[in-house]
Amino acid sequence: MAWAADTHLHADFLSGAVQLAASDGAQVLASAAGMRAFDHRGLADGDEVDLGGLTLRALATPGHTDEHLSFLLLDATAPVGVFTGGSLIVGAAARTDLLGDERTVELARAQYSSLHRLALLPDTTGVWPTHGAGSFCSAPPGAARTSTIGAEKAGNPLLAAPDVDAFVARLVASLGSYPAYFRWLGETNRRGPAVLGAAPALPGLSADEVRRLLAAGAALVDVRPVADVAAGHIPGAIAIPLRAQFATWLGWLVAPDTPVVIVRNPGQDPADILWPALNIGFDSLAGELTGGMSAWTGEVTTTRLVLPHEVDAPVLDIRQDSEYGAGHLPGAVHLELGDVPGACDAAPDRPTVVMCGHGERAMTAATLLERAGRRDLAVLVGGPNDWAAATGHRLTEGS
Repeated sequence: MAWAADTHLHADFLSGAVQLAASDGAQVLASAAGMRAFDHRGLADGDEVDLGGLTLRALATPGHTDEHLSFLLLDATAPVGVFTGGSLIVGAAARTDLLGDERTVELARAQYSSLHRLALLPDTTGVWPTHGAGSFCSAPPGAARTSTIGAEKAGNPLLAAPDVDAFVARLVASLGSYPAYFRWLGETNRRGPAVLGAAPALPGLSADEVRRLLAAGAALVDVRPVADVAAGHIPGAIAIPLRAQFATWLGWLVAPDTPVVIVRNPGQDPADILWPALNIGFDSLAGELTGGMSAWTGEVTTTRLVLPHEVDAPVLDIRQDSEYGAGHLPGAVHLELGDVPGACDAAPDRPTVVMCGHGERAMTAATLLERAGRRDLAVLVGGPNDWAAATGHRLTEGS
């Protein structure tokens, strides 16, 4: 027998439980309170599932979502580890504002109780969260993927809060922006994602077909590395370099019902584009430019790259608020990347160097600004620490 256990109605990706049930006969285990609209075994607090030598016990741990369960793995009666989902995560706790601002504090108070319930487990119990380092569900950058109850009690600043009010204040203060698709993906998971009958494909498109799709409102997403995009890209393209965060920015910057045309390099695997897109519910990829940029016969836009010691214009820093506050170039204008499409006028109205932590997000922002008519842009190769090291100047902290 195979099982697929869902801790909660995920907002950041589509659950694979329904697919595993269809393709492998897995029994889906999930909270009965989640009211999922597909076949599953609904569990309540304290319910147990015999895994054949091991036992999985459901623990109600609301906070990240109302119906959240953690799953405690037991060997006989001894706790081995706990799948904490979006409850206790390494060095933090998952965010509590995804169900609306009006419920943030209420759910943060529930999260306090849930974390302290988990903290009663033996110190040696493994902590296996759903959300990892840098997740927009609030895992802090650089955090390890797993932990133990003892390590979290010793080092998690939220567990060190002296009372529930201090906990709520700390948690709420840590909440930044999050991708637009988080607002609807939980409901898609409640209904149950569509089952795939075959591996997805990325159809080839001629340059003329690409032009027709763009004229009809399609979005052109260029997934090539920063240097390749800078050397020449199709006017109007949105550069989202292919890396672990690709789907996050695709879902943040492109509407889910917009047909998407891809430009990639020959060495980039289409599967690395298709699967992440499907994981956030984007099934509207219309195809790719056959042959990549070498097949494009129209106008090409270039973007200047600058090294840290070459910064020669006002700087637009498009990192998240927390990153900017931790250290930025003196005088840099700040605008989060997720806000760029609706706030291009906030960018300096003169030659500008766009920067992030390494260059990938900066190139995305530069292409978004180019779509709005800007042509006097450069992208910094590197980040604020690289600039400080190259120039000997200090970064400015705070907002």
